[in-house]
Amino acid sequence: MKPSTRTLLRLAPTLAVLTILLGASLLYGLAQSLGYLTIIGEKELNLTAYINLISGQGTAGREFWVSLGFSLWISLASTLLSAISALFLATLLNRRPFNFDTFALNWNLAFPHLVWGVFILLLLTQSGLLARWADALGLIDAPVDFPILVRDRYGIGIILTYLGKEIPFLTLLILALLRTQSEGYLLVAENLGANAWQRFRLITLPLVRPALVPGSLLVFAYIFGAYEVPALLGVRYPRALPVLALESFTNPDLRARSEGMAISLIVAFVVLLIVVFARAKEELQG
Repeated sequence: MKPSTRTLLRLAPTLAVLTILLGASLLYGLAQSLGYLTIIGEKELNLTAYINLISGQGTAGREFWVSLGFSLWISLASTLLSAISALFLATLLNRRPFNFDTFALNWNLAFPHLVWGVFILLLLTQSGLLARWADALGLIDAPVDFPILVRDRYGIGIILTYLGKEIPFLTLLILALLRTQSEGYLLVAENLGANAWQRFRLITLPLVRPALVPGSLLVFAYIFGAYEVPALLGVRYPRALPVLALESFTNPDLRARSEGMAISLIVAFVVLLIVVFARAKEELQG
């Protein structure tokens, strides 16, 4: 449903402020990514920062492709695992014996990702709670023998943090849609001889797709552009793109700021593409 003219007029002041702020920030970032750094007297526009990133040169360029792969790995793994887990959890909770209030899922959403990341850090580090319990129970000889699940090269701690936050979020989206659907579809399919897997694949999955796909794209976009969790639970190498961008932006060598801004714009461009894709898919389905 398209917004009415009256609604747009009411939102106009807020939209104008947001547009000005966002537009000014994007123009400022674009100018600096093109080498316009008045703080060091550089006013000539160029593509040096982007060339350095693509060719693997410069301050951040040597790490750019590795960081891009690491960010994609974290985003894809977290999104895929969250979507699959939320889909089966919502399907289970929608059954009558398990039909209950969603408070157990809602409380998780009140905690910021950073707070949840600190919880994972205190829980899973080699000096954390689980390691000390395992040591006390004699399961390991010392806390140092506990598996490295946080601040590891594969981003396991980062992924676990996002799973703890995104599974409840996606579950609520899917569950809200499931509870608006009639149970008649499943009953008819069952009477026609469809087994549980066939009912799930042919009935449940198409019904929840309008919530599952946009929700998963939103989760991917957020994780791909997020800074706090990779900065808290990540290692020095490889680093997620947002961490590498801030590192370059705050580098004592002010020329590296262009590369940091270029990385930030690349991240923003990828997120924008995901939003456009989700919007286009919604329009086609509508």
